[in-house]
Amino acid sequence: MEEEQKQQTNQAPLPSGGVGGGLFPSGGVGGGFRGLGSGAGSRGGSSADSRIPPILEVGGVLISSDILTERFCCDYEKCKGICCVEGDAGAPVTMDEIGGIEEALDTVWPDLSAQAQSVIDRQGVAYTDSDGDLVTSIVGGKDCVFTCYDSGNCLCALERAYHKGKTRFCKPISCALYPIREKHFDGGLIGLNYSRWDVCRDAVEKGRRLDIPVYRFLKEPLIRRFGQQWYDELCEVAQLMK
Repeated sequence: MEEEQKQQTNQAPLPSGGVGGGLFPSGGVGGGFRGLGSGAGSRGGSSADSRIPPILEVGGVLISSDILTERFCCDYEKCKGICCVEGDAGAPVTMDEIGGIEEALDTVWPDLSAQAQSVIDRQGVAYTDSDGDLVTSIVGGKDCVFTCYDSGNCLCALERAYHKGKTRFCKPISCALYPIREKHFDGGLIGLNYSRWDVCRDAVEKGRRLDIPVYRFLKEPLIRRFGQQWYDELCEVAQLMK
């Protein structure tokens, strides 16, 4: 999934290497908020959007301003969970998450397809992709091994078991945060990008219709990842950007 999104998305500009030069500070980052780079004329959209820097720093985390300005809300009735199916690499995972997945594996095993079980038996719950990142294993170069189906709808076996109270692990934070993608730079710096993917066009339309910004839609996973204080600061920044 990750590789396909890299090919199909038009992401906001976060750097491919460490910080320094361009839109990014040449030194370390501190707490609080600041805009990085020139906002005027740096992006398309309304005149209000053109005054917003393309990259902001909130609590020591670099974020694409699209996370504050774009709208998004999953429309599962239309997409049927296609983001867990499309693509040619799995979801990014950490070593700690792999441990949580392995702990839940026996519980979710009956929900997995025979093909998924075979892949896991052969290579485990995760592998290293072409970029050198740990990602969840996939079936036939496509489906995540933890997809399961109910009346034609794609579900996450891990998440379903968690919500039924059967396991302690829900799902990788990279899955929960989508359409935000996390990138790590030299020195421990973290960047957050808004990822545009054609299969999520219904989510974009629904988000615009309901006027739900990306950061509001992802409130719970953002708090899970960065904490309540950081999220509160992000909300304050969003208000300043209006």
